[in-house]
Amino acid sequence: MEMSRERFEELVGEALDEVPEELLRLMSNVVILVEDDPPAGENLLGLYEGHALTERGWSYSGVLPDRIFIYRRPILHICATEDDVVDEVAVTVVHEIAHHFGIDDERLHALGWG
Repeated sequence: MEMSRERFEELVGEALDEVPEELLRLMSNVVILVEDDPPAGENLLGLYEGHALTERGWSYSGVLPDRIFIYRRPILHICATEDDVVDEVAVTVVHEIAHHFGIDDERLHALGWG
């Protein structure tokens, strides 16, 4: 699947627009970034780096924002159509936001957000 970076970023923005406002308001100190590729040797569609809200204690202050990465090329590689990309971006965005809230992969898979 071929898609410009600009269009892919639009789809990430649209996926974020679908996240309930109440949930977005609860997110704290996190940025969402689009990268072309995951770190070398990694086979990822997205990645959450940081301290989940459930792990933050009284000493959590003055830290750089957590980062959610959405990886463009791996997502495009597994998709055949733009509709597939829309669906996969939405699942990946929700999956990584869930990690920000402390939900692990096992629970996400059980909920259908693998």
